[in-house]
Amino acid sequence: MSEPRPVTALRGVGAALAGRLRTLGVETTQDLLFLLPLRYEDRTRIMALGELQPGLRAAVEGEVQLTEVSFRGRRQLLCRIADGSGFLTLKFFHFTSQQRDSFARGVRLRCFGEARRSPQGLEFVHPEYRRLDAASSAVADEHLTPIYPSTEGITQGRMRQLVGAALDGFAKAAEEIPDHLPAELLADADLPSLRAALTYVHRPPNDAPVHELLERRHPAQRRLAFEELLAHQLSLKVLRGRIRRESAWPLAADGGDLKARLLAPLPFRLTRAQTRVLAEVEADLEATRPMLRLVQGDVGCGKTLVAALAATRALAAGHQVALMAPTELLAEQHAQNFQRWFEPLGVNVALLSGRLKGKPREATLAAIASGAAALVVGTHALFQEGVAFASLAFVIVDEQHRFGVHQRLSLREKGAGGGYQPHQLIMTATPIPRTLAMTAYADLDVSVIDELPPGRTPVQTVVLAEQRRAEVVQRIRTACLQGRQAYWVCPLIDESDELPFQAAEETVAALSVALPDLKLGLVHGRLAANLKAEVMRRFKAGEIQLLVATTVIEVGVDVPNATLMVIENAERMGLAQLHQLRGRVGRGEHASSCVLLYRAPLSPVARERLAVMRETNDGFQVAQRDLDLRGPGELLGTRQTGLANLRVADLARDADLLPRVQDAAERLLAEWPQRVAPLVRRWIGHAAEAYGRVG
Repeated sequence: MSEPRPVTALRGVGAALAGRLRTLGVETTQDLLFLLPLRYEDRTRIMALGELQPGLRAAVEGEVQLTEVSFRGRRQLLCRIADGSGFLTLKFFHFTSQQRDSFARGVRLRCFGEARRSPQGLEFVHPEYRRLDAASSAVADEHLTPIYPSTEGITQGRMRQLVGAALDGFAKAAEEIPDHLPAELLADADLPSLRAALTYVHRPPNDAPVHELLERRHPAQRRLAFEELLAHQLSLKVLRGRIRRESAWPLAADGGDLKARLLAPLPFRLTRAQTRVLAEVEADLEATRPMLRLVQGDVGCGKTLVAALAATRALAAGHQVALMAPTELLAEQHAQNFQRWFEPLGVNVALLSGRLKGKPREATLAAIASGAAALVVGTHALFQEGVAFASLAFVIVDEQHRFGVHQRLSLREKGAGGGYQPHQLIMTATPIPRTLAMTAYADLDVSVIDELPPGRTPVQTVVLAEQRRAEVVQRIRTACLQGRQAYWVCPLIDESDELPFQAAEETVAALSVALPDLKLGLVHGRLAANLKAEVMRRFKAGEIQLLVATTVIEVGVDVPNATLMVIENAERMGLAQLHQLRGRVGRGEHASSCVLLYRAPLSPVARERLAVMRETNDGFQVAQRDLDLRGPGELLGTRQTGLANLRVADLARDADLLPRVQDAAERLLAEWPQRVAPLVRRWIGHAAEAYGRVG
């Protein structure tokens, strides 16, 4: 199989243009074919100038009547064209003298742009255009026009020329487009060949079903989506296989005394689900291969305690444990919990975050490097340069969807000493539907804590229009005067003209007037970390009765006495975020409520979202509906490596492909392993190499 030609093999592509293409991930002519259109425009019909309306995007044709350089506010090139039915002005703010001279009177132009009103009539600003000769004048475009991802210095017209040249090269059989999928795998899928699929998406005929193409449901796009999902699945499976071939410290059960001492003072017993998942984790830890396990479960199900109990295995054996959290607030809370549990047992717990500076930071780094800090909690600061562990045997990552795979693996590298790799336990309080978990976390075994601790009553959720705000304020007063605490969550910090709803600072001022007998606090992302920590400390201590906050308190804040959660503009938030916020209450013995305030009118999606929240407290049901309504982005976050950057596939839309993708991945690895690397490289490119370096 011949190697793909560099993109510089195409006519007119020099080093500068190749550099710009590289920012789009394009280095070879084959890469150009997999730079897939974002959308399509219909230029197959030439619209008469007399039919143009403001706001229409259309292809038009006309003869140049007049060209002039004007200085109306700024230098601009104006060119008026006519076709017998009407006139149109073409306006250019950036132009060359050659361009001006090419618009000579009598020249015929074909243009595409969006019609706008101007004092001189309708105009196109910086349209795409080309000069016509007698032969081409009557012939409209034969295909729908693809619109590609763009980068500075490359116009859409130039991009289409480049892709077209690459496509022509393959069509003339000057090169092969290697199809890495064996015919056996595609036999039942009823999908076209790779060559046919690529030709169709780049040059769809003028009778192509535009709605199918725009929704990316055409068989040609489904063929490419299948291959892309398969490449991502394979990259994670290869990563898993590579890690599983390495050695880890076998952490046997002789740490039972430390585990028993940790359990003894707890005022409750583990649930059956916690016991089951802990047993699965401990079985992994006894092996000589690194554990790769995801523990998922709803908010408040007790994942952190399971992780702490598993950590006793490493600590009893004289090794270190690291826990990485996505925010300083959550890291500080984990550190407090672990200090409360472990320091009475003689285990030194250290906190390492970005705001730790100077001598305290140096002392903490020294304690980590010497092993004196046996259990280290921190943010992404844990995997920065300069952080060295003495013997890291167990890594816990909280809220995996907030980190990319590479960040998690970077922390793992901190333990790569003496030929041993650390075990990894990944936790998420964002329940993920099974098919999505199998795709997003194909490198991990999955355990589910599907049971809440006894005594926790479901949170009652009510949905109210914002006009009933006064009732909600009265409800807060009642709850707080009865000794309970409450949250009031606002999406913004300051007023915004674009988003006209209450901001946190305005809300806390208004609530202070409405509730003069209550102590209020304010937390938001712009607050200095030490001030934020102080407010949270006072709220946890009961010194603040009502905490007004932005969504910074979405994850991890644990105040059992808080029984009321009010969320403003709930219609603007996704289901996963609403469910996480609701999980901040209902963590104690008292009945709790969540009030979702909305501003009308509600869109159909927002209405359904709020209905889901009212109907169920089950995080897995919420997650499935979230996947149906919004796709995987809301569930997985934007930093989940690879999946956030799918070019043609969509996990929600193409969910029916996933079982076949998983089967195909297993078969490729078993029967055609030589096809795996080129397939992964095609779709993931340099990220695939990074997996190899880190893994």
